[in-house]
Amino acid sequence: MATAQQRPPAQTGPVEVAGVDISPRLYNSDLAPTKTQGRSWGAYNVFTLWGNDVHSLGNYAFAMGLFALGMSVWDILIAFAVASGMLFVLLNLSGRMGSRTGVPFPVMSRIAFGVRGSKLPAAVRGAAAIAWFGIQTYLASQVLRTLVTALWPGAADYDKNSILGLSTLGWIAFLVLWAVQVLIVSYGMQAIRRYMALAAPTVLVTVLALAVWMFVKADGSIALDNGTPFQGGTQWLHIFEAAALWVVVYGTFVLNFCDFTRSAKSNRAISRGNLVGIPVNMLFFAAIAVVLSGAQFRIDGQVITSPTQVVQDIPSTILLALACLALLMLTVAVNLLANFVAPVYMLVNMFPQRLTFRSAGVVSALIGLVILPWNLYDSPVAVTYFLGGLGALLGPVFGIVMADYWLLRKARIHVPHLYTEHPEATYHYRRGINMKAVGVFVPAAALSVIIALVPSFSGIAGFSWFIGAGIAAGLYWLVNDRKQTFEHVDGESIAVAAE
Repeated sequence: MATAQQRPPAQTGPVEVAGVDISPRLYNSDLAPTKTQGRSWGAYNVFTLWGNDVHSLGNYAFAMGLFALGMSVWDILIAFAVASGMLFVLLNLSGRMGSRTGVPFPVMSRIAFGVRGSKLPAAVRGAAAIAWFGIQTYLASQVLRTLVTALWPGAADYDKNSILGLSTLGWIAFLVLWAVQVLIVSYGMQAIRRYMALAAPTVLVTVLALAVWMFVKADGSIALDNGTPFQGGTQWLHIFEAAALWVVVYGTFVLNFCDFTRSAKSNRAISRGNLVGIPVNMLFFAAIAVVLSGAQFRIDGQVITSPTQVVQDIPSTILLALACLALLMLTVAVNLLANFVAPVYMLVNMFPQRLTFRSAGVVSALIGLVILPWNLYDSPVAVTYFLGGLGALLGPVFGIVMADYWLLRKARIHVPHLYTEHPEATYHYRRGINMKAVGVFVPAAALSVIIALVPSFSGIAGFSWFIGAGIAAGLYWLVNDRKQTFEHVDGESIAVAAE
C-alpha cells in the first residue's frame, strides 16, 4: 500500500492537518483518501470487475435455476435485461461516490452514520462477505478436486474419509486455494487489479467455448423451456422477481463499489467500464446460461445448475483440465472482488492502529477458514436465515447511504472531517453516531428481514432489498432538515497515492 503522508508509527494522538485534527483511530494509509493524480483504474479495469464477477459459479447456478423453475429462455433474457439496466444506474451512482471522495466504503458510511456509527453498516457488509469468501473457496475446491482426480485417478482414494466435514483431498484443495488468495491480497490492490485483467478474458473465452461446444453437441438447437413454462401474470411476476433477486445478488457490491472506484481515473472511465461490464456483459452471461441449460435439456432432458456439470462431461482430459483451470481462475477472482476486499477494509476500519490491508486480509481469511464454510453451505437453514438475513439488512444500509449522499448533501462532502473526532466536525453527530440514521435503519432492517424470511411474505420476499432500501431512504429523507447547506472540501491534504 502507498504510504505517502502516512503518520509516523509512534504517533498516538491527533495530528492537525489543514486545520483538522486527524485521529489515529480513524485514519491510516489504507483508509485515507486517494490522490486524484496517479489513479490508474481505467474503463478496462472497471469492466474486468464484471467480466469476472458476473460469471461466477454461484451466478450460473442462479440463472440455470431459473430455467429449472420453469422460466423460458426469453423470460430469463428479459429478466436480466431489466436487472442490468437498474444495476447500471445504481453502480454509476455508487462508483462516482468513490471517485469524488477517494475513500473506501467503511469511511464512506461515516457520512451518514457518523465516524463511530459507521462500524454498524461496515460490519454487516463484512460479515456477509467473510461467510461467502469461505463458501466460494469451498466451491472452487470442488472444481480443483475434479481436476486432480481427472489427472491422477488414484487421488480418489483420499476423497472418501471425513475430517470436520471434508475429506483429505478436500482439505488439501481448500487450503491450496485459500493460500493462493491470501498471497494475492498480500500484494495489495494492484495485484488484484492485475489478476483481474488476466482472468477476465480467459473466463469469457472459456464460457463461450463451453456454450459453443454444448450447442454443437445438441445439433445446433436448444430447448426454449423445460416443458412447463410460466404463462400470463405468473410469467411476468417471475420475470420481475428474478430481476429483483439479481439486483439483490449485487446489492453487496453496489455498497462497496467505491472500494475500487476510489482508484478510477475519472467518472467517464467508470461509466464506460460499467456500460460494457453490466448491460452488455450480463446479457452475454444470460445467453451463455440459457444455451448451456437449453442444450443439455435438448440432449437428455436433464436440468443442470452449474458449468461444472458441463465440464465433467468433456471427453478430452486436456480440455477438461484447461476448463477447470479457467473456472478456478474465475472463482478466485470473484472471491477477491466480492468477498475479500470488503471485510479487509471493515477490519482495518475497526482497528486502524493495529491492522493494515495485508494483515487484515490474513485475519479475514482465517475467520473464513475457522467457520468451516462447507458445513454452512450444506445447511439450508444457515444459508437461508443467516446469510439471507444479512443480505436483507444491506438494502436499508444502501437506502440511507445513498439518500444522505445524493439527496441530502448533493455530493458535497467535507472529506477531512471523516477522519476527525472533534465534536464540532460535520460527521461527529452525537458522540460519533448519527442517531437519525440508526433510528431509521432499525425499523427498515427489521421489516426487510421479516419480508425476506417469514414464509407468509414469500410472495414478495424477492423484493425485500428494494422495500428495505426504499423505506430507509424515504424515512431518512423525512427525518432530516432538507434546507441544510453543505460545503465540499476534498481530501487532497491528507490523501495518499492510489494503487
